[in-house]
Amino acid sequence: MEQPPVSNPEWDDLIPPPEKPGYLALSRTTDKVLQILLGGDLARLRADSVAESLGMSSTTLRRRLRADHTCYQFLLDRARQYRCEQVLREMWRPGKCLADELGYLEVNSFYRAFRRWTGLSYSEYKLRQCL
Repeated sequence: MEQPPVSNPEWDDLIPPPEKPGYLALSRTTDKVLQILLGGDLARLRADSVAESLGMSSTTLRRRLRADHTCYQFLLDRARQYRCEQVLREMWRPGKCLADELGYLEVNSFYRAFRRWTGLSYSEYKLRQCL
């Protein structure tokens, strides 16, 4: 019959606590895609042109991003959100101007994304910021 492990208070100090789960490090490819998106014209950047600028095929780019549990569309959405926050901190812009600047073909697509990012409609957000 097995005996339960003996607990010794002196040993408890020697055993390191379990590590807290942290963020996974991004691969070089994912990091480079984010850099390109954050520094580029979001209205013109497409996955195939980003892949070409990195010297790889679109298929290879998709595979490498998938290895990081992400995809081009997700990274593009995060870049748009970041750029939107930056622009709105500087000055307020009409939704259709901001949608065009962020690369949305339809203004309503921008408004839906904005609600997803903030939980507020664009007009509700403006009212809260102007108070």
